Amino acid sequence: MDTTDAPQLIEHVNQGVDYTAYETRWVPSSARLAVVGLKAKGTGVLEVLELDAGKLRTVVSQEKAHGIKCATFGASSLENRSVATGDFAGNVSIYDLEHAAKPTWSVKGHETLVNCIEGCGGLSVGCGAPELVTGSRDGCVKVWDPRVERPVVSLEPADGDSGDPNDRRDCWAVAFGNSFNDEERVVAAGYDNGDVKLFDLRTNTVRWETNCANGVCGLQFDRPDIEMNKLVATTLESKFRVYDMRTEHPEEGFAYCTERAHKSTVWGVRHLPQNRDIMMTTGGNGGLNLYKYVYPKQRQVKDAEGRPKGVPGSVDLLNSKIISTQPVVSFDWNLDKEGLCALSCLDQTLRVYIVTKLNLY
Repeated sequence: MDTTDAPQLIEHVNQGVDYTAYETRWVPSSARLAVVGLKAKGTGVLEVLELDAGKLRTVVSQEKAHGIKCATFGASSLENRSVATGDFAGNVSIYDLEHAAKPTWSVKGHETLVNCIEGCGGLSVGCGAPELVTGSRDGCVKVWDPRVERPVVSLEPADGDSGDPNDRRDCWAVAFGNSFNDEERVVAAGYDNGDVKLFDLRTNTVRWETNCANGVCGLQFDRPDIEMNKLVATTLESKFRVYDMRTEHPEEGFAYCTERAHKSTVWGVRHLPQNRDIMMTTGGNGGLNLYKYVYPKQRQVKDAEGRPKGVPGSVDLLNSKIISTQPVVSFDWNLDKEGLCALSCLDQTLRVYIVTKLNLY
């Protein structure tokens, strides 16, 4: 590839904060960021910051009783700009960013830390109910409808061989997918032992499961609101997998390719909203890797018994950049401006980057 045409990662804002920012998300249809995290004294923080002349200006800053680990706008209305969060005490809450002092909806969702949260349905994808999915250190994956206080689906693991609930596997990542109409919906969940489970919410069954050999730190479908196409799972030990979700073999499951990245934990992945075949992975080495997925000439072949079988594609590295000495734990693309992205690192900084020339791919 001609490097002169490669996308460039250009830093626009680099701003320190007095807390550890665990999640940074663009507020829909705005130049604002919603940031959640943990202060040194153990309390939580919810901030809204606005891009202003190359800096981030604080618009809202609220301290909370418990540290906040994760946040999403996936199930929120664009009119009220509500953000859903999960905290260290197991609470799942929704805050109206105009009045963020108290949540508009809150439940004690889990016994302990909520590791991950994702939204789907409602106005975000144009069909289905506004739903949230959460994954926790207690091993449970729960689906919530914010109109009620009890989970609509609760996927609870069996206790370990010792019978101790503390032996349950830690759920590190969740993702909605297959939401192409009002009935269909799946949830992918990734665990600390490398398990990936695909739950079909329409039939209330485990549709597929596999093991990635290393703990699953991040999961994302390339688009949640289409028939399943690709699922990326990022893991410990410098690896990630890209599954082709269009063809499931009865014995071998979904075809996938494996890639090494970052020489460290691959913390997460985010697909470019304007092009589902481009994605950014974030690393424990403080790096960003930009990839393009390359489809095979044939996505499906027949096995020896004539059954359809998927064919994995490959990924091309478009650019790689080390931006920090600490892990990049959160990354989010802007839905409206192609290439504009925001991220947070464990060095207590927020950064806004511009990725150029993405329209060429």
